[in-house]
Amino acid sequence: MKVLLTAALLVLAPFATAIERTPAPPEAEVYFITPQDGDTVSGPVTVKFGLKGMGVAPAGVTQDNTGHHHLLVDLKEAVNEDQPLPSNDNVRHFGGGQTETTLDLPPGEHTLQLIMGDARHVPFEPSITSEEITITVK
Repeated sequence: MKVLLTAALLVLAPFATAIERTPAPPEAEVYFITPQDGDTVSGPVTVKFGLKGMGVAPAGVTQDNTGHHHLLVDLKEAVNEDQPLPSNDNVRHFGGGQTETTLDLPPGEHTLQLIMGDARHVPFEPSITSEEITITVK
């Protein structure tokens, strides 16, 4: 059954239509307050999100110049910005309007990146994305 579902998704994927993206507020910027690029940290890791030029609102709330955070953890491939962001171990949603989280990451090197989503979890146009940072968990 899983094989049939996967095959069906592969066949239908080219027919998925792009969703109209919400215009990004001018000068909007998302960034990490903590940790910083290159930090070595002990687990669990507290991650605090920073945002300039717009507000935070829970998913589903349509309000001008607002969105909510998504945290990309050790993501190996780019997200499709023309569709709602998936929710999995590598793409974490903060649809309640949260501005920080605690991660239980195994020891080693990890990459983190923030991307803002609109009320529908779709990235803004243009994308409001932080620099990717690399941290080491000891």
